Amino acid sequence: MSDTSQRRTMMVDTQVRPSDVTKYPIIDAMLTVPREQFVPDGQAEAAYADTLIALGAGRVMVEPRTFAKMLDAVSVQPDELILSVGGGLGYTAAVLARMAEFVVAVEDEDLASEAESRLSDAGIDNVAVIAGPLVDGAAKHGPYDVIFVEGAIEFLPRALEEQVAEGGRIVAIFADGNLGTVRVGQKVDGHLNWRFAFNASAPVLPGFSKAKEFAL
Repeated sequence: MSDTSQRRTMMVDTQVRPSDVTKYPIIDAMLTVPREQFVPDGQAEAAYADTLIALGAGRVMVEPRTFAKMLDAVSVQPDELILSVGGGLGYTAAVLARMAEFVVAVEDEDLASEAESRLSDAGIDNVAVIAGPLVDGAAKHGPYDVIFVEGAIEFLPRALEEQVAEGGRIVAIFADGNLGTVRVGQKVDGHLNWRFAFNASAPVLPGFSKAKEFAL
């Protein structure tokens, strides 16, 4: 077993399973996808640590524990079409690609091309990377069975809400000051019904902050 393979196993055994994430597709994907290939250059040592990994410009990869629990909460199925919003250098899309039929990943211009090349280098061919504003999603490829938002949001843009298929789900970290909660929304009769999943926090994604109200 290679050193990185051992570290993946340790990540799953010490961070994922103790968080009550035991579904085989999640465990299998996180044991298989080489996380160190999807972190910024020079940060491979941090790839399997229980920590946020900085991507620059205030963006992060969330900890493996939080990521796994979000996957668990949204219950991805093998025949589903997924939208990954803000998945950075492609790790989120790579894991989802092992669990679902196809993944569309929308990412900022400066990260999208890098994500595309890293996914290609990893031999993952059921992901399409779209460069553009995260708040816009990728409507022309939707609607989606699952939308996975990696990073915190203060509100959900209408465009993303409309891209959730009827019966589909969306998972995101909702920021409230320094605190955050992961919630899952399921679309029923055209409306999202939200439920609390667990507490977690991350920096707010660009474009997902509420306009600040200034008092004169």
